[in-house]
Amino acid sequence: MREVRWGIIGCGAVTEVKSGPALQKAEGSRLVAVMRRNAALAEDYARRHGVPRWYADAGALIADPEVNAVYVATPPASHRDYTLQAAAAGKPVYVEKPMARTHAECLEMIAACREAGVGLYVAYYRRAQPRFLKVRDLLAAGAIGAPRTVTATLHQRPLADVSRPEDLPWRVRPEISGGGLFLDVGSHTLDLLDYLLGPVGWVQGEAANLGAQYEPEDTVVGAWRHASGVHGTGSWCFAAGLSADRVEIAGSAGRIAFASFADVPVVLETADGVEELAIPQPEHVQQPLIQAVVDDLLGRGESPSTGESGARTSWVMDRILAGYRAR
Repeated sequence: MREVRWGIIGCGAVTEVKSGPALQKAEGSRLVAVMRRNAALAEDYARRHGVPRWYADAGALIADPEVNAVYVATPPASHRDYTLQAAAAGKPVYVEKPMARTHAECLEMIAACREAGVGLYVAYYRRAQPRFLKVRDLLAAGAIGAPRTVTATLHQRPLADVSRPEDLPWRVRPEISGGGLFLDVGSHTLDLLDYLLGPVGWVQGEAANLGAQYEPEDTVVGAWRHASGVHGTGSWCFAAGLSADRVEIAGSAGRIAFASFADVPVVLETADGVEELAIPQPEHVQQPLIQAVVDDLLGRGESPSTGESGARTSWVMDRILAGYRAR
């Protein structure tokens, strides 16, 4: 492969700024086709973004000989099926997060891509963003000594009132998303911690629906241990009166604090004092990871986010939600 020629399945909101333009701007990459079930919307996206071809059928996009890599940007319910179709066509896949609704679906995706000999990547883009790479560098340099614990907190206000269940966003419809907002946004932090501190080997959790706005969980707590020995705890509440977004890694000689979503500085605190590091997000937040995926496909680099790493995050979430799902 000399150039990655992308086709997007599901050219919705996430592709407008976060990822679609990045596919066009990454070196060695072109966006050559898009698909959406609504043909008029697919055509409109192609016109506005200067994409040569559009489709209303995913199979037609996958079969397009000009497309040699597929970006699956649909809700999680279809991630597995589209990945399997693309793998059967011999085309690598970049899939939105969470990787799938369950860890079991992730394993099917990995197996299909491995059998076909094609790459599988997941859009956990924080693994390549400068802000979080700075946190990783600080940890590697021993800025806080040996990491001991990590605490993650994400609290958000409830959704706006929705009168009919069928009008709820897909993110809180388990048949589409796999659960509630914990899977959609909580997955970002858990995947980032896998990258910063190593895979999780033990985890347990508890979940509840306290806001009673919808069926899946809206409040989740978890405890885990990374293979590196770091112990972690997390609290996610999507029915809170006040918002909170903070991750804190405590070490033997200091601590690092940052936000998973908010555009705030990384804070390094040691015996020498407190340092705030303001590192802005890229214009297209997925561009650094997309460039890494392109480099991987072209044999000139390695992506930090793969099917295997994405599946680990789904395994952690499955374990935390196991009791709630069983009930």
